[in-house]
Amino acid sequence: YNRCIRNDYREEAYRTMASIMRRMNIMSRCESIYRTESVGAPDICGAHHSFILAITNNPGMSQEEIARHICLNKSTVARTLLYLEEHGYVSRKTDPSDKRQIRVFPTEKMLEIYPRVKESTIMWNEKLRLGIDGESLRIFDDVLSKMTETAKSLAGFSEDKRAK
Repeated sequence: YNRCIRNDYREEAYRTMASIMRRMNIMSRCESIYRTESVGAPDICGAHHSFILAITNNPGMSQEEIARHICLNKSTVARTLLYLEEHGYVSRKTDPSDKRQIRVFPTEKMLEIYPRVKESTIMWNEKLRLGIDGESLRIFDDVLSKMTETAKSLAGFSEDKRAK
């Protein structure tokens, strides 16, 4: 009997988590489309926005720090930074104190688009939370924070791994 209850609970938890993950992925894809359209830069898409926000708010981050900050693998970050560099949005410079590190800096072009990217993010967030009270948002944020930390740990982006 207990085994059946555990299996039923496990199956229900699986369905619930699958539904949550599907909805989060849909929200992420919709956000990317919204941000691409609202910023209106022909050579920038929603996937670039995390890079624009991270680099502009933290000039001089290394490629590795960017990868950890936005939870992407290093090769994806390198490809995206190459694209942004080729389109005049970033400059990359070798760190004089550690030649293995490449530091990334925003160019004037990135600094010019940054306010539109930030405003797009603010507007998306405001529209998304319409009709949801503050307490519900706080509870949702707490749950997502816990799940995010677990996900980062499982994917190798945890704080413990960074220290090694």
